Amino acid sequence: MKKIGILFGKENTFPQAFIDRVNEKKLKDITAEAVHIDMVQQAKPTDYAVIIDRISQDVPFYRAFLKNAAISGTAVINNPFWWSADEKFFNNALAEKIGVPVPKTVILPSYERPDDTGEESFRNLAMPFGWDKIFSYVGFPAYMKPHDGGGWKSVYKVNDANQLFANHAETQQLVMMLQEEIQFTEYFRCYVLGGNRVHIMQYEPRNPHHERYVLDGPPVDKAILKKVEEYCIKLNQALGYDFNTVEFAIRDGIPYAIDFCNPAPDADIHSVGQENFDWIVENAADLAIEKAKSYQKGKMNLTWGTFIKDQFSNSPTKPETVAKAKTPIAKTAAAKPAAKVQPVAKKAAPSKTEKAEKVKTAEKAAPNAKAKPAAAKKAPAAKKKPAPKK
Repeated sequence: MKKIGILFGKENTFPQAFIDRVNEKKLKDITAEAVHIDMVQQAKPTDYAVIIDRISQDVPFYRAFLKNAAISGTAVINNPFWWSADEKFFNNALAEKIGVPVPKTVILPSYERPDDTGEESFRNLAMPFGWDKIFSYVGFPAYMKPHDGGGWKSVYKVNDANQLFANHAETQQLVMMLQEEIQFTEYFRCYVLGGNRVHIMQYEPRNPHHERYVLDGPPVDKAILKKVEEYCIKLNQALGYDFNTVEFAIRDGIPYAIDFCNPAPDADIHSVGQENFDWIVENAADLAIEKAKSYQKGKMNLTWGTFIKDQFSNSPTKPETVAKAKTPIAKTAAAKPAAKVQPVAKKAAPSKTEKAEKVKTAEKAAPNAKAKPAAAKKAPAAKKKPAPKK
C-alpha cells in the first residue's frame, strides 16, 4: 500500500478535503491520511510514498523531518532542499534570465547589524550607501518587503525617501528589497501544480484578505491569459515547484511577475471561494496520485527545477564527465594512432642518506607548525545601529 500524507498546521478546510478526495477515487494500493510523526531516526524511510507539505516553513522540526524523508525516498511536495535555499530576490534574478518580466528590484542592507557583528563586519559596504542611485533606478512609489519573506508580512508601500527611511527603521535585522510599483490594469493569482497545471484567478491585492479573489470579474484579453499561463509554466519548471502560486500585474498589456515564491499557498475555501477550492483539491489529489504511482522505493523522488538541472549538466564534475574520465586509455587511443614517444629513463630510487638530507632541508624552509598566530584583539561590542548611513 502506497500512502500519501499531508503535513499541515492551522488550516482546516483544504487538508481534509484533499484526504477525502484521494480516498474517494478508491485506487488500488493508494490511500491518503494526515502525516503522523512519533520518531525521526536518521536515514530511516517513512511510511509515506508522497507527502504534501503545508507547514514546514513555520516549523523547523518539520523541515528537518521532510529532508530526512526525502533522502530516504519520499516524494515531498515541495522539494524541501530547494525551498530551504530559495528566496524572492533570487527568484527575480532568475525570472530575468529566463525572459519573464519583473519589476525593477534591489536589496537593502539590514537596518540593524546582525547579532555578533560590528562595524568591521561591514567594511566592504560603501559608506555612505548608494541611496540616490537606488531611488533613481527603482523610483517612487515603491514596495519594500523582506527578500525572503512571505504571507504579506513586513510589506510597506513607500512614496518617498523619508517614508522609506522611517519604515526601514522598523525592520530591525531583516534584509529588505525595494521594488518598483507596477500600476496595473488587471491582476491575477495563479495556482500552478506539477509545473504544468495552471488555474488563473482574478485577484485584487488592495482589498482585505478575504475579499481579494474576484468572482464574476470583467472579461480578460485571451492573449494576456495565454501569456500569463506561459510564464507560470516557465517559472515553475525553472524553480522546480510542484505546488505554488504566481501573481502577475498587467501594465500596458505586459504581465509582470510580482510574487512567485508561495510553496504553501492559501487554499482555504473561505478566502479562495468554492470554484477555486474545488480546482485545487481535485488537481492536488491527481498530482499526489501521479507521484505515488511513479514512486520508486529507495530512489530520490523529488522534483528539481531546470535551473538546477542545467547548472549541474554544465558542471565539469557532472557524472558523464567523471564516467568518461574513468574510461581505459587503451579504448580511447584506438581511434587515433599515437605519436611515437621516446621512452623516459626511470630515475633511480633515492638512498636513505638522500632522503634524510631532503627532510632536513624541508624542516629549515618550512615555518614552525607548532607556533600559534598572535590572538587578534577582540573589538569592543558595538550598539546596534543602521549598517548603511543614509
